[in-house]
Amino acid sequence: MVKKKQMLLIINPRSGREKIRLKLLDILDAYTGAGYQIQVYVTQKALDARDAVLKYGSRKDLIVCSGGDGTLNEVISGMMELKKPVRLGYIPAGSTNDFASSLKLPKQMMPAALNAVNGVPGAIDIGRFCKDRYFVYVAGFGAFTEVSYLTPQDKKNLLGHQAYVLEGVKSLASIKSYPMKITSPEETLEGEFIYGMVTNTVSVGGFKGLVTQDVALNDGLFEVLLIRTPKTPLELSGIVTGLLMREEEKSELVYKFKTKSLHIQAYEPVDWVLDGEFGGTRTEVSIENLQQQIEILCPSSSKSRNGVQNEK
Repeated sequence: MVKKKQMLLIINPRSGREKIRLKLLDILDAYTGAGYQIQVYVTQKALDARDAVLKYGSRKDLIVCSGGDGTLNEVISGMMELKKPVRLGYIPAGSTNDFASSLKLPKQMMPAALNAVNGVPGAIDIGRFCKDRYFVYVAGFGAFTEVSYLTPQDKKNLLGHQAYVLEGVKSLASIKSYPMKITSPEETLEGEFIYGMVTNTVSVGGFKGLVTQDVALNDGLFEVLLIRTPKTPLELSGIVTGLLMREEEKSELVYKFKTKSLHIQAYEPVDWVLDGEFGGTRTEVSIENLQQQIEILCPSSSKSRNGVQNEK
């Protein structure tokens, strides 16, 4: 008798428009047919996905998760603590699914579910945040970042990406300035900033190319975007110009560069967002790129576009 492969299937039932409920039996049937014995874990609260990985993941051949970017963050955060590597399959089911877009994962539920077991394994970089947290595709602070975790789930489900835009417009009047010193092997910057993000993704919040068009998910480098506080209406318009510039072009207000690590010393507490979820309030932050730490199953087309190295 052939021994069945072991799968942990983690489901966030509230992600997106709750489409997983309509396809779950079909997905389980497909996975059983592919030779897997499946343990299903349905999350109930924050950190459930991470805890499930820590409790059951080391005994599995494959972990598959269905949910949004926050669920993916929890699963990978748990996987980073496992003693042996386990491959990951991902069924994107959130409102924006930024990282899934970077991997060119199918947008429809069943094709994505099949890719999660039949795709080609590729290694991706993971960000370590302050030694005790991880992020998959973005760590950010400042203007609009709170939108991702303060937008109500029911509004995300109803409106999708538009929900973030609507909440972002509401926050325009309360943009705050943060005095800080930012140090990397490439840059040292000091002053007041209204926004910053450290990314490993093609799109953030559904918007592509904010930092650069040249993104590889496994090169050991982050793409960084920092925006200084504008002092005049002219400088405010200069930010728009700076955002439209290519990475190699220089702006006095908008900084774009690649780096493997970053240290930020703020002179007052700053709220951070990791993969769309609240990442804590901190005055000092260290961020490090851990190169090619997780193997995720991808469509073969994502290899050439985004530098995900498939096995030979």
